[in-house]
Amino acid sequence: MHQDKTLTCQDCGKDFIFSAAEQDFYAEKGFTNEPKRCADCRKLKKMQHRDVQGSRPPVQIVCANCGKTDTVNFKPRGDRPVLCADCFRKQRDSQGQQAHVQPTAEMQPGEPMAIGEEQPA
Repeated sequence: MHQDKTLTCQDCGKDFIFSAAEQDFYAEKGFTNEPKRCADCRKLKKMQHRDVQGSRPPVQIVCANCGKTDTVNFKPRGDRPVLCADCFRKQRDSQGQQAHVQPTAEMQPGEPMAIGEEQPA
């Protein structure tokens, strides 16, 4: 059984409690490292990470389902189909029903997805 531990935040230097319940959760998930940041600094780091992700330039794609041109805020890797916003929303809203991505007529089996040019930074 775990007991509460006092740890020091690597960012702000303040002490914080790593509770027994948190330790149980970490053990259940298989995490081997203790947290290095207090709750406030963890939240701040997550917000900064989201800000960086949100500032990515848009990339033009061709939807693997309907063939419509759209933009996404990530660079597709080519190993998974990429959907336009409408098809993505329909797939997400299908409530547990698997939406199958249909290749466009122009695509050949094994052919990588067509990805538009990246926007200049």
